[in-house]
Amino acid sequence: MSKNRQVSRRTVLRGVGTAIALPWLESIMPRLSQAADGGPPRRMAFFSVPNGVHMPDWTPKNEGSLDVLPPILAPLEPLKSSVTVLSGLTLDGGRPQRDGPGDHARSAASFLTGAHPYKTNGKDIRNGVSVDQAAAEKLGRLTRFASLELGCEPSAQAGNCDSGYSCAYTSNISWRTPTSPLSKEVNPRAVFDRLFGPAEPAAENRARRAQQERRRQSVLDFAAEDAAELRRKLDQSDGRKLDEYLYAVREIERRLQKAEGVAASVPASARPAGTPKEFAEHVRLMMDMIVLAFQTDSTRIATFMYLNEGNNRSYPEIGVRAGHHELSHHGGNPEKQAQISKINRYHLGLLAEFLQKLNAAKEGGGTLLHSAMIMYGSGLSDGDRHNHDDLPILLAGRGGGTIPGGRHLRYPKETPLTNLYLALLDRMGAAVPKFSDSTGKLEL
Repeated sequence: MSKNRQVSRRTVLRGVGTAIALPWLESIMPRLSQAADGGPPRRMAFFSVPNGVHMPDWTPKNEGSLDVLPPILAPLEPLKSSVTVLSGLTLDGGRPQRDGPGDHARSAASFLTGAHPYKTNGKDIRNGVSVDQAAAEKLGRLTRFASLELGCEPSAQAGNCDSGYSCAYTSNISWRTPTSPLSKEVNPRAVFDRLFGPAEPAAENRARRAQQERRRQSVLDFAAEDAAELRRKLDQSDGRKLDEYLYAVREIERRLQKAEGVAASVPASARPAGTPKEFAEHVRLMMDMIVLAFQTDSTRIATFMYLNEGNNRSYPEIGVRAGHHELSHHGGNPEKQAQISKINRYHLGLLAEFLQKLNAAKEGGGTLLHSAMIMYGSGLSDGDRHNHDDLPILLAGRGGGTIPGGRHLRYPKETPLTNLYLALLDRMGAAVPKFSDSTGKLEL
């Protein structure tokens, strides 16, 4: 550290009503809260998609090296050296176990808990603690936010959503306790404000917001002087990193303003919700919030639900006009299966964009993707069969070099998905001896 100007890991750029967390800057920041091996801290995120996937277009033909990706996974081609496809994993908690119908609700509720949810559509919901919250319990004190729970469709805490199961089960994958699901945030503006929000008291905050709405300034404009002072302390490499990061923040602000359709004359009291109408842009903005949160070490744990389980959204933007849930009951119809595959690839393509951004964010001698562990998949395999074995699960990121990547691994039948969670928790520095129905750490 030639300039010998260390500052706190929680250093922020401050302006009138702004507190902008910084990415890792080697030349001035001490290495605090590192991974056990001395490298950058590990990050962990879980992404869920509804209604299962079309498995023939998901599963690689051969085990071992990921040479040729199947159609659904094709968008991951540039990153396949950092991707591991895991076949043969089972979510026993999603099975009926004498409770009858309700596989969609069970698949979401058990996806990160491994538990079998108590069948009720009343207030007496009962599930299990999810893997993200098991990690947050041990690691959450190290960051501004213990975890982020995001999605593109609101959570519910009541109602009958699937054959006698509460809507709390179909719309939440993160559970702090067996009776307390964590509702996800669906408004990207709200997440942005949490990450870069006001640091002043409420009264001053209201005044600042009114001023900002009048002037339509970026949060970065308010912190420009602080940013200029900081840049003088950085070496050339970190100066570029800071510029790239601040550009990304400003670009996201621009996209949010475009999505909101805010004109200069709109008063602060009429501020729109900020949720884009276009699904893809909504997903991108929410995923960008995770990138920024990881980049600034605001949190190391996140979950993201594309949509609630059983969602019947159509996708005319890619030529699919029938509802997704309706199509998932394909009955072996090749045309319906082709459309399901198209939806699955669309979802996966958005994940690939997110992974590319993690891979472009430099940290230490590697990237955010190198230090991360990103699990993507569904608690259902084939949407028509409603089966919970041989699930579509992939893991992206190298876990700080502990996961080789570029492979298709097939495990013995009935291997619990929760065995993977044991392995991830161990790599996060939040090891537990057992998680739900786990039988041992999955070999990766």
